[in-house]
Amino acid sequence: MSQKKAPARGRLAGVPAAIALTPILSARYRSADLERIAAAAPGARLVMLSREGLSDEPVDDVEVLLRGWLTADAFDRLLAHAPRLAWVHSASAGVERMLTPTARARDITITNARDVFSEPIAEYVMTMVLAVTRRLPQLLELQRERTWQPLEAVEMHDVTVGLVGYGSLGRTVARLASAFGARVVATRRHGDRGTTSADGSVELLGGPEALPDLLQSADFVVLAAPLTPATQNLIDSSALALMKPGAWLINVARGGLVDERALLRALREGKIGGAILDTFREEPLGSDSPFYDLPNVIVTPHTAWSSGRVLDRTIELFCENLRRYAAGQPLRNLVDPAAGY
Repeated sequence: MSQKKAPARGRLAGVPAAIALTPILSARYRSADLERIAAAAPGARLVMLSREGLSDEPVDDVEVLLRGWLTADAFDRLLAHAPRLAWVHSASAGVERMLTPTARARDITITNARDVFSEPIAEYVMTMVLAVTRRLPQLLELQRERTWQPLEAVEMHDVTVGLVGYGSLGRTVARLASAFGARVVATRRHGDRGTTSADGSVELLGGPEALPDLLQSADFVVLAAPLTPATQNLIDSSALALMKPGAWLINVARGGLVDERALLRALREGKIGGAILDTFREEPLGSDSPFYDLPNVIVTPHTAWSSGRVLDRTIELFCENLRRYAAGQPLRNLVDPAAGY
């Protein structure tokens, strides 16, 4: 059988012969999910893969991959056995494990789950901001101690939320934070210094060069940027030294954005108020991690994205792109491999 040539990036056409599916998020595919995928690509063969990228079925005719839990090594092994693979849709917003040299050489089209997780993650951020400003951790400790001690809180009108990244997630956090009355400042990859958002609710400080301004002014520094070579260890000892003594770092993006050793030092020495960490370089976080023991740290198991609606939105986006693929239309959420997102 002759091999079908991979289409040009973003302009795919025809119902794929086969679609490979790896486990996504924290749930198994429901029968309704598989029915929706089959309806979006009539006649396509659905191939179930394990987390290691293995299957009992052949993958030589697979053109499309819905990728969830799959390491970079497993992805490269799959590419070696799937010469017709032309488009990969990531069930997460981050795609750093997909931009392997092999995938780049194949010029594979990549789309991601941008917008799918913005609402639950933004709600998580606001939950944590409100918990800290209303002194919830301390109040719970007082309850455990059976101690009646009122604590003074901080109103949101006196809070500045700084967004490192102003994409879909950053804009959603900004909307919620502004609704509570907080001042919101942000940096983004490309931005003019001293501008505001269209609705006037967010001060756009500029591009990466404006990060020091954000760190010096924010009470909560929210990491909402993708992990790329340019953002690796973005929050290092120098960045932490610029933060207010009582400021909190909230990481709902990628663990690689933070120099964890530098953060531990800053937390132990009281250089910053605390940290809320939902993502780490190595996951799951080991039970011996010192982050668990620090009183000014809230650790959650990479769960900020979780909600009952996420899987539905994931399948809906993938099916819409399957229909676009078949019609030869541009796909939604195309990733720029050069930028890394």
